[in-house]
Amino acid sequence: MAEIELSILARQCLSDRFPSREALAAQVDAWQRERNQAKVTINWRFTTADARIKLKRLYPSIEQ
Repeated sequence: MAEIELSILARQCLSDRFPSREALAAQVDAWQRERNQAKVTINWRFTTADARIKLKRLYPSIEQ
């Protein structure tokens, strides 16, 4: 999930050059606050159940 958030950050916030590290930090902080206030979630389209079907050899079923 971290990779997805970093990709969104790069596309929405980091497309420009920043004059200083402080300006970059301020921009990322503002983006993060907005995103958290909006309570944005990720819509997962590939569930664990789907993974077990499509990637059977990589996601074996655990039986007791």
